[in-house]
Amino acid sequence: MKPIAIIGAGPAGIRAAQTLVAHGLYPVLLDEAARGGGQVYRRQPANFKRSAARLYGFEAHKANAIHQTLDTLREQLDYRPDTLVWNAEAGLLDTLHDGRADRLEYSSVIVATGATDRVLPVPGWTLPGVYSLGAAQIALKFQGCAIGERVVFAGSGPLLYLVAYQYAKAGAHVVAVLDSSPFSAQARALPGLLRQTATLAKGLYYRAWLTAHGIAVRQGANLLRINGERRVRSLQWRNAKGEQSLDCDAVAFAHGLRSETQLADLLGCEFSWSALNRAWLPQRDRAGRSSVHGVYLAGDGAGIMGADAAELAGERAALALLEDLGYQTDPQRCSQLESSLERIGEFRQGLERAFAFPENWASDAPDNLMICRCEEVSAGDIRQVVGEGHWEINRVKAHCRVGMGRCQGRMCGAAAAEIIARETGRPVSSVGRLRAQAPIKPVPFGLEVEP
Repeated sequence: MKPIAIIGAGPAGIRAAQTLVAHGLYPVLLDEAARGGGQVYRRQPANFKRSAARLYGFEAHKANAIHQTLDTLREQLDYRPDTLVWNAEAGLLDTLHDGRADRLEYSSVIVATGATDRVLPVPGWTLPGVYSLGAAQIALKFQGCAIGERVVFAGSGPLLYLVAYQYAKAGAHVVAVLDSSPFSAQARALPGLLRQTATLAKGLYYRAWLTAHGIAVRQGANLLRINGERRVRSLQWRNAKGEQSLDCDAVAFAHGLRSETQLADLLGCEFSWSALNRAWLPQRDRAGRSSVHGVYLAGDGAGIMGADAAELAGERAALALLEDLGYQTDPQRCSQLESSLERIGEFRQGLERAFAFPENWASDAPDNLMICRCEEVSAGDIRQVVGEGHWEINRVKAHCRVGMGRCQGRMCGAAAAEIIARETGRPVSSVGRLRAQAPIKPVPFGLEVEP
């Protein structure tokens, strides 16, 4: 009998697995990381001795609960860590583990692939010493090190303040936090944020703690360029008072998160534009069913909602799968999960207003700014192709190779779409989306295939 597969052992995937196991099923849980927990609750290596409180702060109890749940389930499911799912099609997943390729047949699949940073490049972003916010967090949590001795955090979104706080709390020298969102936007968003007072309180605490410890927090501060030759040496930023500079040897930046939707695309799911996430997302119903029979979606990979929502969505998607298989489920529990997700969705609307997308980024990007690092495609190269009459993003990709490299547009796709939209005067929703291609992440040549 073909198993049920769950892709991703973050909060959504683990709660989905727990729900299936509780109903007597034996799912396969595949995860690219060595230890489950996802990015938000990334688990330290076994030989690291830092306490959960130091690693996760206010979220330590949630992280422990997720980790303990997976530990408890280990003998009740087929858990496959260090396993990359690099291709997917109806009933079949291509995986890579320890240099060996394998194929997994499945009956149904829950896709819980999470999210990555949304990167809007600036001059100098390819210098050694420049990281995304998520990468800086991984260095701290999983490797126990800081990305530099004098670090600046820039961009927007809740992760900006969280990672800056985690670095400063760990003893790193945080030079400044540059938030591109103006304070006025965050003040206007306050009524919506009050729908989740505990989450709001944590965010306010991070901000207040940074200020109380002498770390400069600048609002409406746009990162202009990062300077250096072989490594970061300084940066320029601008706010209403004009252009200013800071000396530093490392920068972490991002403008919120973007969903990892490649596997959902390869599985044939229909997509629609989400104005809230400013992205194309796979369609799903309130329970997590996609447009494809037997494919269910949960967590940030289907829309940025945060770790709490991911747990709820993972459980709800698993219950939907069970319902479709004819199992008895608790209607009241299903209704509670959907109501809770709806309330968190209202809070997310407030967050998006508080951390507004930098609308002028594309117009300010100079022609020589590298957008696609894999194929060395600049903003000017994209504008040239647009000037030749091409405005659909896949046609632009065909003419200048933006998004055709190792990352398959995961890092550059959003930025390229913004430039195309600005150059053509179209809304970004109308320029299309980059189609996923296998392998969704690089795989080595000469793979050994399991018999």
